[in-house]
Amino acid sequence: MNFTLNIKTDNQTQLIDMTSQIRKIVRESGVKDGICIVFIPHTTAAVTINENADKDVQMDILKEINKVIPFNDGYRHMEGNSAAHIKASLFGFSDQIIIQNGDLLLGTWQGVYFCEFDGPRNRKAYVKIMADR
Repeated sequence: MNFTLNIKTDNQTQLIDMTSQIRKIVRESGVKDGICIVFIPHTTAAVTINENADKDVQMDILKEINKVIPFNDGYRHMEGNSAAHIKASLFGFSDQIIIQNGDLLLGTWQGVYFCEFDGPRNRKAYVKIMADR
């Protein structure tokens, strides 16, 4: 089963919590045990699993990644968004989450985040649900 999430970002860099949307997809799929794959079909955006209890963690992640990979650093790519490509490659374009008892098997403080590195834009995230056999 394949699903699409439409995501509108508001800032150049941003982490958007997709956990509740993905949980809803899992519930509605009826799959009790299996795997959930989240794939980002963009070269300047990514997905990550991280803390969702304290919003300051998201801000700290963005602050540090922007320091490590600055937007202007003499890149050769003519579009001017090389930093976004590098950040997305480091974070990764997909994550897999175990489905157990009809829900995502995440840690107590974990959430699934869409990572925008070249916004604002209209984006997509693809979610695939696969049941155990």
